[in-house]
Amino acid sequence: MNTRTILILILVIFNIGLDQVSKELVRENVVPGSRTEVLGTQLQLMNVENSGAFLSMGSDSNPTVKLIFLLILPVIVLGVVLYYVLTNKTLDNLSVIGLSCIAGGGIANLYDRFLYGSVTDFLYIDLGGVLKTGIFNSADLSVTTGMILLLLSSFLSRPSKTAEPSN
Repeated sequence: MNTRTILILILVIFNIGLDQVSKELVRENVVPGSRTEVLGTQLQLMNVENSGAFLSMGSDSNPTVKLIFLLILPVIVLGVVLYYVLTNKTLDNLSVIGLSCIAGGGIANLYDRFLYGSVTDFLYIDLGGVLKTGIFNSADLSVTTGMILLLLSSFLSRPSKTAEPSN
């Protein structure tokens, strides 16, 4: 195994580990359904089990739909993402880090779905109506960070347009 592959796997495992440790701490120490102000009302700690996808979407779906869209399809997609990041040697560093964060966060939430049938969400941000989130977890943060890094990479890798001489 080469250094690049090892670093990708370390980043994926780090994201999974950080998420699982944080969720375990929340499950053990935060009363389900409670709200604890960490930084006033701007950052709150909760313990909510989410049986759906992002922001509880699909939580009321029938079990077959949930199985397909919350377990089978994500396993396939994450497998493709991992294969791509491990085999595509032309990816820039931001893309490698971004895809590794996406894979780690996705795997962490999938692990919860397989083990518990739901995902533990525990963070809520409200910056006075300017920015208000749903309840999320560190795996969601990993996926979001990965997406931002991919977008940043795509903007940075665009060739600059130079002004063409006029006639």
